[in-house]
Amino acid sequence: MARFSRSDFTLESFRRQLANVDALPQLCLLGLVSGIITGAVMVAFRLLLEAGATFYMAEGDPEAFENMTPWLRALLPMLAVTAARKLGVGHVIERLTYHQGRFPLRNWLNQWWVGVVVVLGGLSAGREGPAIHLGAAAASGLGQQIRLPNNSLRVLVACGTAAAISASFNTPIAGVIFAMEVVMMEYTLMSFMPVILASTMGALVAQLAYGNEPAFRIPEVALGSLINLPWIVLTGLVIGLLAGLFIHISRSQRIMDWPLWVRLGLVGVATGAVAWWFPQVQGIGYDSVAAALNNQLEIKVLLALMIAKLLITALTVAGGVPIGIIGPVLVVGAATGALFGMLGGWMWPDKAADPGIYAMLGMAAMMGAVLQAPLAALMTLLELTHTPSIMLPGMLAVVVACLTSRQLTGCEGFFISTVRYGLHPLQQPLMQALSRVSVP
Repeated sequence: MARFSRSDFTLESFRRQLANVDALPQLCLLGLVSGIITGAVMVAFRLLLEAGATFYMAEGDPEAFENMTPWLRALLPMLAVTAARKLGVGHVIERLTYHQGRFPLRNWLNQWWVGVVVVLGGLSAGREGPAIHLGAAAASGLGQQIRLPNNSLRVLVACGTAAAISASFNTPIAGVIFAMEVVMMEYTLMSFMPVILASTMGALVAQLAYGNEPAFRIPEVALGSLINLPWIVLTGLVIGLLAGLFIHISRSQRIMDWPLWVRLGLVGVATGAVAWWFPQVQGIGYDSVAAALNNQLEIKVLLALMIAKLLITALTVAGGVPIGIIGPVLVVGAATGALFGMLGGWMWPDKAADPGIYAMLGMAAMMGAVLQAPLAALMTLLELTHTPSIMLPGMLAVVVACLTSRQLTGCEGFFISTVRYGLHPLQQPLMQALSRVSVP
């Protein structure tokens, strides 16, 4: 008769307990461990980006495309488009929905170099897409290695997602809300507490490496007169229309039907052509966001970020290049908000709020409208700016933008279409309910 050691018995008991619907202590332990692992992965990914930037960027800054010669920054995107793979947040949601949260190891390994290439290669790309894929797959891989039941793998994917967002932006609350609102698309106590622990640990690991500074330093500003509220509503309306345009282009079946070489060639040429004159459209763009918040960008640059970066980012997604969209979306929103703030200052010089206020509101409104995740957008706004007074006008701008994008342009959200493809609307709640339990 086979003998079992005490460790084998304990692990087997742990698996059986996780198969139940009330395995909260076990899930919290997994959340704690997965947060530490994901935080370490995020630090490694950021160090890899910084190491790659030292080869050809000024002072090793991954955002320093402005310091390159025009021909080099125009050539880079034509080389970077060759990194087209099926990766990123959309891949995470697809694996969670149709493959029980299991990730191929090869895709996870590919995401490391693809993430570096698309960010440092001059494409309009954020680092959060690769970060979420790396974090979710690392956390899920932990569960697969010790053969945990499938329902706990789902929670681990959410833990990895939250920790990745938390560690990337130093936004632990936004990481939790993003994981539940965008990836899991459900709010349950059994998921919330492990995800909170994972997000907390991810942020702590990142803070040990990079400190606890806010992502953007902004001056102390206030909304001032209530005459700004109608202008904020109009700003949210325009941003909602821009979000709808972004989603329609990025999901354009007509573009996706073109041959791959045509799509990639168009993305590379279009990005390189715009970058020749406006290098601010390249890369993540957080330096441009900081400049917009502090009123340091010219009107022509803001227009390029609002229009050109939006179109190029959407075209890059439709072309099949796996980029993170949250960074570019924040840049487009900040530029649009800053332009409306300047216009309001021209019309009501004594009453209008500072353009930096509108840039902050534009960031949240654009993110909320594109993702159809208003709460995640508001939490991101609060944690990125550390300005609680911005929340009231932020709620107004985000709701108007989300309603406009959804009702006037018919967009459900950037990632939702990948989940509902081929499913009857009644199947999705049923799948979510069944996925919370497992057969031991």
